Amino acid sequence: MTSYFAPAVYLLCFMASTACMVLLGRTYAKGRAPLLLWSAICFGLLAANNLMLVLDLLAFPDDDLRIFRAFLSLAGVSTLIFGFIWSAQDE
Repeated sequence: MTSYFAPAVYLLCFMASTACMVLLGRTYAKGRAPLLLWSAICFGLLAANNLMLVLDLLAFPDDDLRIFRAFLSLAGVSTLIFGFIWSAQDE
């Protein structure tokens, strides 16, 4: 019974970050606030990271995809930090 909890949590994290990306993207399309765009890109990369986690641990358990997951996490957080710096310079 406990073997179903980990995949369920991984998939829920993927769906939550994808939902955040979509909602932020839709709000950016309406208001054109640049920080919303950077946040949507960040959550898109974090959703890709969660998808890689699902693939790494469930679909390809013999392969090690940690480096790709780490790169996607770094890219997502770096994008958001860049967006924060970019928007702070505009003020």
